[in-house]
Amino acid sequence: MSDDKSKQDNRDRAAVSASEDYEVNYLMTKHDISRDRALELIKKHAGSRKKIESELGGH
Repeated sequence: MSDDKSKQDNRDRAAVSASEDYEVNYLMTKHDISRDRALELIKKHAGSRKKIESELGGH
């Protein structure tokens, strides 16, 4: 089953998916970090947006 991007709930907002380019790109742009660094953080924090943001200074 494909992910319907028009339907979101808090679970979608709470996680960053390494398999979704637009989410990785957003993280890279928002925090001015490389793709490798973004993917490293996603893996380290199991996609937890809150933990990633905290490590990056919460911008």
